[in-house]
Amino acid sequence: MEEYSLAAPARGDDPLYGAGDTLARQVRFLEANLSAIPDYVYAFDRHRRFAYANPAMLGLVGLTSEEMLGKSFAELDYPADLTSLLNGHIDQIFADGSTVENEVFYRSPNGHAAYFSYVWGPVLGPDGSVELVIGVSRDTSERRAFEEALRTSEARLRAATELVGIGIYAWDPRTGALDWDDRLRAMWGLPPGTPIDEALFENGIHPDDRARVRAAIAACVDPAGDGSYALEYRVIGRDDGIVRHIATSGRTTFEDGRPISFIGAAIDMTAQRNAEAAIRSSEARFSGFAEHSSNLLWIGDPATGAILYRSAAFERIWGIPREDGAGFITRWLEDVHPDDRSQVEHALATVAAGEVTQFEYRIIRPGDGTVRRLRDTSFPILDDQGAVTCVGGIVEDLTQDDSGQVYIVGTKALEARQLASLVRSMGYRARSFENAAAFLDIAAVLAPGCVLVDLRKAKADGLSIPRELKARAIALPSVVLDGADTDLMSAVAAMKAGATDYIVMDDDDALRAGLSSAIADCLAAVRPVSRDETANARLARLTPREREVLLGLVEGDTNKMLGKKLGISPRTVELHRAQVMNRLNAGNLAELIQLALAAGVAPPGDGHAARKPT
Repeated sequence: MEEYSLAAPARGDDPLYGAGDTLARQVRFLEANLSAIPDYVYAFDRHRRFAYANPAMLGLVGLTSEEMLGKSFAELDYPADLTSLLNGHIDQIFADGSTVENEVFYRSPNGHAAYFSYVWGPVLGPDGSVELVIGVSRDTSERRAFEEALRTSEARLRAATELVGIGIYAWDPRTGALDWDDRLRAMWGLPPGTPIDEALFENGIHPDDRARVRAAIAACVDPAGDGSYALEYRVIGRDDGIVRHIATSGRTTFEDGRPISFIGAAIDMTAQRNAEAAIRSSEARFSGFAEHSSNLLWIGDPATGAILYRSAAFERIWGIPREDGAGFITRWLEDVHPDDRSQVEHALATVAAGEVTQFEYRIIRPGDGTVRRLRDTSFPILDDQGAVTCVGGIVEDLTQDDSGQVYIVGTKALEARQLASLVRSMGYRARSFENAAAFLDIAAVLAPGCVLVDLRKAKADGLSIPRELKARAIALPSVVLDGADTDLMSAVAAMKAGATDYIVMDDDDALRAGLSSAIADCLAAVRPVSRDETANARLARLTPREREVLLGLVEGDTNKMLGKKLGISPRTVELHRAQVMNRLNAGNLAELIQLALAAGVAPPGDGHAARKPT
């Protein structure tokens, strides 16, 4: 078996022997170099056996030269597939003198596993034939790991930029060259692939923002700074003219105190900024409405009991500055009249359970101790999942409506304003309704007063008002107004319908005198309402859900039965039931049933269908 050792002295029959000491020194020099380099150097003979291996190669496989040289891949326990691949390379090089480059994974006998790249080529003899195959291998595991990490990092960067819409760009401060991706081009209103230069970049910036951008660029290339660049500015799209809000950040790299490169990222903030502007506009409109409303608007947190907001009307109703008002609902309840406190607590619990409710109560003003009567329409504020996050309410001060109220019904808008002005000049309060239906819908819950019915617009519609007030036992006396061309029969019809007075509107002075006398007589004649009438009025104030609960109680349903029928929990039924009893001033269920029956709510066993209160 023929073996090659580049370090061995030449044999007497070797052609190199006669070359003398110079050649020997060259061989020793080559051997020393091959022994010193970290790469793995080796050679194979025609029998695919190792003919040479430098120290690095011997260390890799954990063998001595005697153990390795003269051995084939199979004898050194190389994997069969790898042995077949490498033997094929050797045969190819011996056959045609070619050079082979490749990379393989190899685990050495001592357990070292890595990727190796290699270059194999021929060693030619004096006659030009291939005498040996020599190879050089290098461990490329670290490079492969770096390349894999780089690919992973680039993939993650691409995924992140696509997910949040980030545009990536680079800038060379020395040459001014810009490199943008197409996402950033789109932010400037440019099609993909558009060539970018500094002029195009600056022309796209909103004129009002250019000075800020220039200052930020100058700061980021100043060696005295840290090279950071972060700001938000507006861009006007070159091709589409759209104004966009761009947020960008990046950092400059310095070398020898000079800026040499810059990498940055940008994101389109337009949708977010537009949404914020819409919210601010909405909040401003709400604030303007709330601050100028005569009613009190409030918002509370049912979880903590905190009062989050109250409008300016609080100061007029409560008689104290807003900042001095109670910060929590429990403290606010201390201002509620003791007789009404339980009712209010039940109402708020109903709202927190997700129901809209309306309730009336009195407060004792902390400033002067006076009593005011209020009506509160409260409602839940839900999140996207339908959960109650806040509760809100609109509070109307009813105290001023206790007396001297005049209701004007059935006239044209201009004439209604004129009548209202006349009534107010007499010292009364006036409220107008467009037609009889609008008035009769809420007549039962209106404060005591006098009704002015104008027949000039619609006589039949107008006469229905005193007739319905009488039929419903609503104690609101009415005065009928008619035109100068009326006749006696119209007056008779009005009085039969239930009007307390009839006035012909033929002269302004006579009208004023007649109205003054009629209104005074009406208000003086307003009598205290009976318990049945009070029940009717209070039933009219119930919410639709509360009316359903009342009807179920009259029919004898339990809380569980009612909950199943209405699709709500028995606990919610209990809250509604307590609210109904408080509104009707019923001390127990039996009294509640009596009040309901007095108001016309009949159970099914009475021989006729039960009807809901109107």
